[in-house]
Amino acid sequence: MKFKRSDFPDGFLFGTATSSYQIEGHKFGGAGPTHWDSFAATPGNVVRAENGALACDHYHRYQEDLDLVAAAGFDCYRFSTSWARVLPEGRGTPNAQGLDFYDRLTDAMLERGIKPCVTLYHWELPQPLSDLGGWRNPDIANWFADFTEVIMGRIGDRMYSAAPINEPWCVGWLSHFLGAHAPGLRDIRATARAMHHVLLCHGRAIQVMRGLGMSNLGGVFNMEWATPVDDSPQAVAAAELYDAYYNRFFIEGIFKGRYPERVLEGFGPHLPEGWQDDFKTIQEPLDWVGLNYYTRKVIAPNDGPWPHHHEVPGPLPKTLMDWEIYPQGLYDFLVRTAREYTGDLPILITENGMSNADVLQDGNVHDPERIDYLNKHFAEAQRAIADGVPLQGYFIWSLLDNYEWALGYEKRFGLIHVDFDTLERTPKSSYQALTSALKD
Repeated sequence: MKFKRSDFPDGFLFGTATSSYQIEGHKFGGAGPTHWDSFAATPGNVVRAENGALACDHYHRYQEDLDLVAAAGFDCYRFSTSWARVLPEGRGTPNAQGLDFYDRLTDAMLERGIKPCVTLYHWELPQPLSDLGGWRNPDIANWFADFTEVIMGRIGDRMYSAAPINEPWCVGWLSHFLGAHAPGLRDIRATARAMHHVLLCHGRAIQVMRGLGMSNLGGVFNMEWATPVDDSPQAVAAAELYDAYYNRFFIEGIFKGRYPERVLEGFGPHLPEGWQDDFKTIQEPLDWVGLNYYTRKVIAPNDGPWPHHHEVPGPLPKTLMDWEIYPQGLYDFLVRTAREYTGDLPILITENGMSNADVLQDGNVHDPERIDYLNKHFAEAQRAIADGVPLQGYFIWSLLDNYEWALGYEKRFGLIHVDFDTLERTPKSSYQALTSALKD
């Protein structure tokens, strides 16, 4: 690595991240069915119809995995809780095995000197709630508040930090407009309601956690820089609309109590009645903001229905996800977020990393591409700090190769290689390089 710990301010947090359904093994411990199980079982939705039933078997191997977190020198571990593991029906009687698991996981982090950073929800909605309309149903705000009360009532006293929902854009737009994630809808009305209800759930969860006496609460937003395909007014407007519904909608709702006008042109007729009245809840004060950043998109206008645009391939080098490598976008988002939305509030990079064609050879995995990717993005983080952004931490996605949603198990983001036949863990050269960097 071209950086070391001492190159960052004192107290700067280095961490890695995972999510429950992607690593735990959902068939264990009394977890209930999720809409991801149903989505994956539907032909054509997921590569080879793969699901999270076994995943990395983190449910049984968490001690080994946390040993690897500690050995690398990471300060923090960002993990998520499974709603369906805690409440198999989404509501009602908690699953004692699920609560006990997160209890053990939390204590195991603390025993190793790792700060537990929880995200309550990372996309695995209990199927019984999906049957009732899921994110389209306004009652989900109360369901989510109750889930928050149950799980944080058990482990919240030991959390270093907490955030309600990972990547609201994926929960709303990707899953209800593009249909690429569960529940796999392509419906503008469903999208408008899901995106609004995600923010209402966020606010309700913050209220519940404050009521439990928790602190260091934040929100996590994924962002993709939008570049117009050319300088034409139409292309510029198309990129601005993409930026509005992808990058600005959620953070603007929380920090400004409004939605971008460009988005309301499409969403206006479809939002639930009285939606403006929910901003008091949505705007619950936060202690920090997290940005997940991976790539940019090149946007071109078209004559189709709203939003009247589409993505086109860009010229930059790409990861195995076919995502352009555009480190400057991380800097640009850090600066813009602080300047336009969050001011002096601490900012964390809550996810950044790359999928690479990693191959296990002679007991080793050499991934110089990932090392280069991280070096370039850490350099942009340093530049943002030098320019006054209150950046206080950086979490690398991901600790382990894992279930990459609709792409199954073939896209590897991990610092640690997982053999999905034997489940053997092998630290990659990027893990070794980070371990050295974090010692100095």
